[in-house]
Amino acid sequence: MPYTFPDDLLQAQRDWYAVYHQLATASHISQTTVLRRSLQRLSVRISTHPYWTTIPGRAPAARLELKRSALDAVR
Repeated sequence: MPYTFPDDLLQAQRDWYAVYHQLATASHISQTTVLRRSLQRLSVRISTHPYWTTIPGRAPAARLELKRSALDAVR
C-alpha cells in the first residue's frame, strides 16, 4: 500500500539518517554527544508525529516505508 508522508515527517527521517551517518564517522567524543542528542530528538519527533494516528493498525508497515523512502532520498 503506498503511503503519502507529510514533508516534515519525511525530512525528519532524512535528517535522522544524515545524523546517524555523521555519528558513525565522528572522530571526537565531543561530536558524538551532540550527535546522539540530535538522534534522540529526531527519534522522538518521528515517533510522536501526528501522522501515525491517521493510520491505526498499519503503522508498522508505514514506518518501514518511511524509512525506505527517506533512505532512498539520501543515497
